Amino acid sequence: MTTPATTALRKTALNATHRRLGAKMVDFGGWDMPVEYTGIIAEHRAVRTAAGLFDVSHMGEIVVHGPGALELVQKVTCNNVQALANGQAHYSGLMTEQGTFVDDLLVHKMSDTHYYLCVNASNQDKDFAHIVQHNSTGAQVENAGDYYTQLALQGPKAAAILQRCTKVPLAEIKYYRFAHGLVNEVECLIARSGYTGEDGFELYFAPEHSEKMWFALLAGGEPDGLIPCGLGARNTLRLEAAMCLYGHEIDDTTTVWEANLGWICKMDKGEFLGRAALAKQKEEGVKRILVGFEMTDKLIARDGYPVLHNGEKVGHVTSGSPAPFLGKNIGMAYVPPALSAVGTQIQIGIRNHQAAARIVPLPFYKRAK
Repeated sequence: MTTPATTALRKTALNATHRRLGAKMVDFGGWDMPVEYTGIIAEHRAVRTAAGLFDVSHMGEIVVHGPGALELVQKVTCNNVQALANGQAHYSGLMTEQGTFVDDLLVHKMSDTHYYLCVNASNQDKDFAHIVQHNSTGAQVENAGDYYTQLALQGPKAAAILQRCTKVPLAEIKYYRFAHGLVNEVECLIARSGYTGEDGFELYFAPEHSEKMWFALLAGGEPDGLIPCGLGARNTLRLEAAMCLYGHEIDDTTTVWEANLGWICKMDKGEFLGRAALAKQKEEGVKRILVGFEMTDKLIARDGYPVLHNGEKVGHVTSGSPAPFLGKNIGMAYVPPALSAVGTQIQIGIRNHQAAARIVPLPFYKRAK
């Protein structure tokens, strides 16, 4: 009897660089990725006060182009693609016919016939197959993740650091807008977006320039406190900003109404996958809803812990951890709507304890304008 071979982890173009620089590496959705460099707390605080640089090249890219591109992207996502201007992006959901999430994604409009979708790493192949399955418009769909490195430069000093590396006027790129131009002499798509709750940019470019770009950005930003960061800080940063993570707050059992993402669902745009199911649920009302909570006990809530009310289980924690910048222990959870009001007292089941917590407004952290 032979033992099945272990599937090799996928690697970004910067994998050897991370290892050479001493990053702690982990299996993240089938990718060998840096979870931390100097430590999650230090990296988290650097992004809140100065800047951090993340390799997020594990994220997937799917290109939809041709005469039927708009119709196809409009059909499979819940936000209104028709409302996008050229050079604009928006956050959306890739939907099932049941009104739940295949994935969440960013849709970038290059032109009326060309859309660039950034999807989650572990879902890229699934997302591509789903879009192809529902392609009745004749659009061309390309699974293009191998063609790009993606770096995220995030933090209040990100714009100043990046501006020294490019002649593209970054002040003209508003939030969720993008432009094309040279950064450190490398042709890039420069998007003003991110997953940290801070100002910042995401750069997409050909993988052969990865190490050159990584070191040039770090060297240029060092005087301002820029440091390399891993996915551990990315997770605590997005949690403080109350941004959903696929497989935690959202998945193929979750709808936009339950996840408090109604703002990305445009029911008046016309037909799209899951619209009928979402209309029905909106009319009937949800049985659970995503909330934020803060521990009033000193214990830390972790993903998957039960949420209790009067000793009875009423929900579960989707994401929970210390908040390094806020100095609190926080989390998000699904609870019945009757328990969702700010100030409601709940308990989190932590080992043999019923640890006290209370519902608080989201996001936990919001950067100053």
